[in-house]
Amino acid sequence: MVKVTFVDVRGMRFAVEAAEGSTLMEAAITNEVPSIVGFCGGMCSCGTCHCYPAPVWAAMLPPADENEQDTLSRVLDRRTTSRLGCQIRLQASLSGLVVELPERQRTP
Repeated sequence: MVKVTFVDVRGMRFAVEAAEGSTLMEAAITNEVPSIVGFCGGMCSCGTCHCYPAPVWAAMLPPADENEQDTLSRVLDRRTTSRLGCQIRLQASLSGLVVELPERQRTP
C-alpha cells in the first residue's frame, strides 16, 4: 500500500492508503477526501482532481504531458506544482506523498 496525505486549505490532513498502481484521484475518491471531485472519472478532461504535490514530491513525478498541461490551463488557482490527480500513478517510491488541495475546483 502507498501512504498519501492530503491537506486542505484549512490545514486538515487526510491520511489514506491506496493500492500501488491506482491513481491519486482514485485514492482520494475511494477515501472520500473532500476537494477532489473527479467528474470525468480519470480521463484528464475536467480538471476537478487538481492538486498541489509538495515540491519535494513534485520533483519525483514524471512531467505532465501535453494533454494534462492543456487541462491544467483551465483550472482555478494554478501553481507551478499543479497536477491532475488522475495522472499521478501511485507506486511504492511515492509512499509518504503529501498533496495540498485547492480551495475550490472548477466544475463543468
